[in-house]
Amino acid sequence: MIKTYFYNHSEQTMHHDVDLNKVDEFLRSPEDLLWIDLYDVGNDELHYVANIFNFHPLAIEDCLHVSPRAKVDDYEDYYFFVFHALRYNEESDTEITTLELNVFLGPNYIVTIHRKPMPTIGRIAATSLRSKLYMNKGPDFLLYSIVDGITDEYFPIMDRISVRIDELEDEIYEHQVEEITEEFLALKRTIILIRRVIIPQKRIFANINGRLSFDIREENAPFYIDLVDHLERISDSTETFRDLVNGALDTYYSIVSAKTTETMRVLTIISTIMMPLTFVTGLMGMNVKIPGQQWGLSFWAIIAFLMGVTAVMLLYFKKKRWL
Repeated sequence: MIKTYFYNHSEQTMHHDVDLNKVDEFLRSPEDLLWIDLYDVGNDELHYVANIFNFHPLAIEDCLHVSPRAKVDDYEDYYFFVFHALRYNEESDTEITTLELNVFLGPNYIVTIHRKPMPTIGRIAATSLRSKLYMNKGPDFLLYSIVDGITDEYFPIMDRISVRIDELEDEIYEHQVEEITEEFLALKRTIILIRRVIIPQKRIFANINGRLSFDIREENAPFYIDLVDHLERISDSTETFRDLVNGALDTYYSIVSAKTTETMRVLTIISTIMMPLTFVTGLMGMNVKIPGQQWGLSFWAIIAFLMGVTAVMLLYFKKKRWL
């Protein structure tokens, strides 16, 4: 599916589903803006658009394959970006997945390519059908609007992860080892994937020597500063969450170790108490003649002796604070 949105600056009007064979007319004025959105297209449609703008084959190859990291490439006449949106499903085995977005940014055009529907793209496209809100400030502002929308989708995910960490901190005293460990490992994988997405995207918009890695209009600079601030906040949150999860996991293992030690101490005390009792009963139960067996109260004397030994040992353990 190929959708097009064209903003005519001189007429202050929006047009959509324009004829791409007339691209030269649309790009004649540097104040106009053409946005082409390719959704779930095949190789033929992708190469058709690539031939119109003379995109580099390496950039097209990146569009055809999944790129694990966000990046920006400078091809002199245009910039090529790779971004990733996140989809979070706590009930799924994978929990979190990435949606790749490829963007070609030219002087007065922008081409977006994605295989799956993206709410941010859909919202901006729906607005662009009836309004020039996103199209009248240049292609760099449209790029900002798209990336900012993707970034805003991270915050609910971070809020849910924060809640899950709080829940885990309460559950470490209640649930079994297997359940808690599996939950911790799943949460750590989720946080690692988010960091792997956020950090490269943050570097794209890093301010180096007073400028970005790509050209933007001066009046749009405050928007990108705000975008970087959002990415910094998310990056800091992932660092905090990673430390909290590691700390909670260490605490949990300490609790498990303490419980195991307590269990072993109880078992050791029981074994220690049983040792002399087993020795006495084994000795008196030998199939040989032992002095005193003919005495009528010998059985009760042995029971009393065993109980006395047990009481003495319990008092000793209590005095040593082993009980």
